[in-house]
Amino acid sequence: MSDRTDSATAAFVAHRNLLFTVAYEMLSSAADAEDVLQETWLRWADVDLATVRDQRAYLVRITTRQALTRLRTLGRRRESYVGSWLPEPLLTAPDVADDVELAESVSMAMLLVLETLTPTERAVFVLREVFALGYDEIAEAVDKTPATVRQIAHRARNHVGARRPRGVTSPAQAKGALEAFQRAVETGDLQSLLDLLAPDVVLLGDGGGVKQAVPRPIMGADKVARLLTAGFHRVGAQLSVEPVQVNGCPALAVRLDGELDGVMAMRFDDGLVTGFYYVRNPDKLSRMHSETVVSR
Repeated sequence: MSDRTDSATAAFVAHRNLLFTVAYEMLSSAADAEDVLQETWLRWADVDLATVRDQRAYLVRITTRQALTRLRTLGRRRESYVGSWLPEPLLTAPDVADDVELAESVSMAMLLVLETLTPTERAVFVLREVFALGYDEIAEAVDKTPATVRQIAHRARNHVGARRPRGVTSPAQAKGALEAFQRAVETGDLQSLLDLLAPDVVLLGDGGGVKQAVPRPIMGADKVARLLTAGFHRVGAQLSVEPVQVNGCPALAVRLDGELDGVMAMRFDDGLVTGFYYVRNPDKLSRMHSETVVSR
């Protein structure tokens, strides 16, 4: 029994970062992803390892099924969420950006696109497009036939393709835009900020009913620029903005009197900012104090 437990533990630990990333990309929540991993471990610990041909695929299958169950529950929970709902940001290592596909898949912008898929479509898209699993493996994970999975994958790919960021923005371009945005906010230079924004830029704020945030999306370059510059300058406390790596992409950590107040992530399309995502909900900031490893 001890040897069996040791073998199960070793396999689970070896694939843990991958399993967390699968669950997080399906749920957009580190806390829920950790709960899914706990459930995955409980089921994995009861498996007869002698019957398992591919431990990685088996663990991914368990994780996907648990995440699907939780995702359907979360959908009902988010219907009563106060204000706009945004993914939980993760402080990630700079080298995550080196894997362009992984960085895009965990970015705040992509996670919001994935929110527009059905639970099964999201699972199929993540497993196929991000983790390159075969259709037969995915079919076992989502309890569909391989032929059906192919159709779902095609539909999800088209759906995401029509909504994913347009054009390619290099990490250097994104970093430069963030630095310019930081200067504009700190100096109140409205024109410099307007130069960075697409005409149809959208600002979303997530306070979760705990912290003040814009109650609904703010649209348009002029409205967004004025709200950001005025909002930050009305703050009475000592405000500082520092660059950080969030979900594999450059972002900004906003601090008031030295304490983390929120995270500002952005979506870039053709070199301009088309989305601002400001997470202030304290329950979503716990992963901003130490780096989270994501992998595939």
